[in-house]
Amino acid sequence: MIKTVVRVGLAILTTIMAIVIFWQFRTAVIYVLISLILAASVRPLFTRLIGKKIIIRILWILVYFVVIFGLSTLLKFTVQTAATELQSIADGVSAQDKWTLLLWSNSSGLQSLFARLPTPSVLFQAIIGNEGELVGPALLGIVQGIGGMIAAIAIILVLSVYWSMSQIHFERLWLSLLPPDHRKQVRSIWRKIETTIGQYVRGQILHSILVGITLGLGYWLIGSSSPALLALVGTIGSLIPVVGLFLVVFTTMLLGLLTSAQLSLFTVLYTIVILTALGIWVKPRLINRQWDNPILTLLIMVALADALGIIGIIIAPLLSVVCQILWSLMIRRRTKTIPANLLSDLQERMAHLRETVDEMEEPHSPLITSSIERITELLDDAEPVLKAGLMLDE
Repeated sequence: MIKTVVRVGLAILTTIMAIVIFWQFRTAVIYVLISLILAASVRPLFTRLIGKKIIIRILWILVYFVVIFGLSTLLKFTVQTAATELQSIADGVSAQDKWTLLLWSNSSGLQSLFARLPTPSVLFQAIIGNEGELVGPALLGIVQGIGGMIAAIAIILVLSVYWSMSQIHFERLWLSLLPPDHRKQVRSIWRKIETTIGQYVRGQILHSILVGITLGLGYWLIGSSSPALLALVGTIGSLIPVVGLFLVVFTTMLLGLLTSAQLSLFTVLYTIVILTALGIWVKPRLINRQWDNPILTLLIMVALADALGIIGIIIAPLLSVVCQILWSLMIRRRTKTIPANLLSDLQERMAHLRETVDEMEEPHSPLITSSIERITELLDDAEPVLKAGLMLDE
């Protein structure tokens, strides 16, 4: 009894200590996790070149560089244009003395409601302070945040290259800390998680790029005053689970209150149509919906949003996928193997019963003999069916 209490106490203390250490070094742990995710996402693009001719490898590498350079140039152009559009919106809001209402908001009730709200210029003045006194600290915080982001990206890229080049050595290192009996199972679980996470991240990034390009082109053709800004918002919003798309629509509608009413209505409708179409026909082909659990993702997102901010919101779907894989491989598979274990136990008991009956000196009754034969036949018939079912489930 005392040994059990000591063992449980040590387990609880070890868990608490691990949580405290994780929280103290959470930034470094997050960098490591993101680098592992990035390595798992990029590695299949290069492992597929193994065994190819040298010319084909060079061509594929050139294609990768062209795609990366093109996306980087597009992102740079979008960010610069979005910054210009944001400055233009700020200048317009600072001089605007009334809200530009949408077409359906011309009723007297909504008119009186917007009449009671502070005008855009008053809100803008409250945000920036008197004579822009709040702009300086905000800009300083933004610059510091950008500097920290650049440093974090550099660290993550270096770690990703290391994990990609030392994958086997890294696996052997941390698997050596586990008991030998569990290494094979843990290795298979790790590789399943790594493969699934890589596929999910690649699909999610490609989906967000398609969302941004489609929305940006559509806004530009419609004649929106800030197509790059709204396209950037759509790209980032598609990375946020569950509520990201609602935030995109809400942002589009909010900017519509500051611009043309008719144009904003077409922009909102176009946003809803594009997001719905890509979500129904494109996203399922890029991301495996087997691991899509909105309720679990929402619970994890709520827990991580307070602790890690926007990073926690973005990685919430990845943790949801990991939880579902662990449940599938460790809990559900174990329950599926229980019938096979029961069948093996029944066969052993049946063999023991047959030996006991054979050792009996009295002659066997026909009922006992027929019952043993019947049970043996049932067990023999059940074994191949059960094995085939387990193989199909795996």
